[in-house]
Amino acid sequence: MKRIPEGKVTTYGIIAVELRGSVRAARAVGQALASNPAPVVIPCHRVVCSDGTVGGYCHGIDKKIELLIAEGIEIEHGRVKNLEKVLFRF
Repeated sequence: MKRIPEGKVTTYGIIAVELRGSVRAARAVGQALASNPAPVVIPCHRVVCSDGTVGGYCHGIDKKIELLIAEGIEIEHGRVKNLEKVLFRF
């Protein structure tokens, strides 16, 4: 997650493919991020669902949205607006 630049997001599935070669591990990625001991140092707020839905966050969805907006990412109805434009691929 430290490789995801500020102002960009990636998806649980993209991380799963990067780590395991299969999008099927996306749920495991989400579970691992849920136990992130340092969510500010390891920017797991930059990871969203494949459809752009913000997804969960250890400090709550509202805080995740606040952090993403602070980085210049537009959120509309709980989803990243223009996902392809801000999507980071490893």
